Amino acid sequence: MKDEVPNLKDFDQRLRDEAHEDLADIVAEEPTSKTQIIAIYGKGGIGKSFTLANLSHMMAEQGKRVLLIGCDPKSDTTSLLFGGKACPTIIETSTRKKLAGEEVKIGDVCFKRGGVFAMELGGPEVGRGCGGRGIIHGFELLEKLGFHDWDFDYVLLDFLGDVVCGGFGLPIARDMAQKVILVASNDLQSLYVANNVCSAVEYFRKLGGNVGVAGLVINKDDGSGEAAAFAEAVDIPILASIPQDDDLRKKSANYQIVGTAESEWGGLFAALGDNVAVAPPVRPAPLDQDGLLALFDSKDTGGDYVLVPATDMDMRGKNAEPKPSLEVVYDDA
Repeated sequence: MKDEVPNLKDFDQRLRDEAHEDLADIVAEEPTSKTQIIAIYGKGGIGKSFTLANLSHMMAEQGKRVLLIGCDPKSDTTSLLFGGKACPTIIETSTRKKLAGEEVKIGDVCFKRGGVFAMELGGPEVGRGCGGRGIIHGFELLEKLGFHDWDFDYVLLDFLGDVVCGGFGLPIARDMAQKVILVASNDLQSLYVANNVCSAVEYFRKLGGNVGVAGLVINKDDGSGEAAAFAEAVDIPILASIPQDDDLRKKSANYQIVGTAESEWGGLFAALGDNVAVAPPVRPAPLDQDGLLALFDSKDTGGDYVLVPATDMDMRGKNAEPKPSLEVVYDDA
């Protein structure tokens, strides 16, 4: 007897129906598949690459098989891991090989250090294409290389969180990852990005998706507490707090790995690795703009400003001309 083919129209309608249901009773469970695919999001320049390079290196030291994939068009995820050397990107290499009539091989795009396997998807040249579409194309190439047959304990995906297009939201929208990790610091812009990602996770959960947020890594933590307050407000755990420290800044700038037992910072990244491994994907409760601003002192953000509506006369400026009114005004008797 042949397997029944699902009716796509019925499936589409079910997703639409679920989008209007209250799914608050969904119980978060730990990933059950062998490979944990984790997407890491954060504002550009917040320290995702620093965090991931050291986290992946420490996980490998702990005996895990780790694949790190840079999904940022800047292609800088692996730079710290490889001592500042640029890693040939999958998209660039594929284009070059295709013009030469050759096939891309693993050794052309994947490199290793300290037990970590790493590659960069890359992106289009500036002004010549869509970065999100480049991400989609990059994953199509990964599938051709055998992505689903690879044997890893963890696949870490480094995504730019500033961009909200579908390509950068791919792991969430298509359930490609089991969970998301956010990287932010105690500033409004990085928390705004983190909140946007939480909103995307919640949106796709309402459409029947399964991706959840494992937690927040606070980078460059100065102790002011806004990021911790954000984590509490959206109901996600803090996986690690990496301090704002001059030694870390210098080592990062010099492409030195600190996620190793030989470093004084090794314990911090070992604990982060342990937390990442066991943290279940949970549903966040994203904030609205006022809720986000409320995490900060209003004197620093202008959060106490009251919107003043503009008038038609304001907009016309010097072109404004008084128009005669048909309203009848009666003098007081």
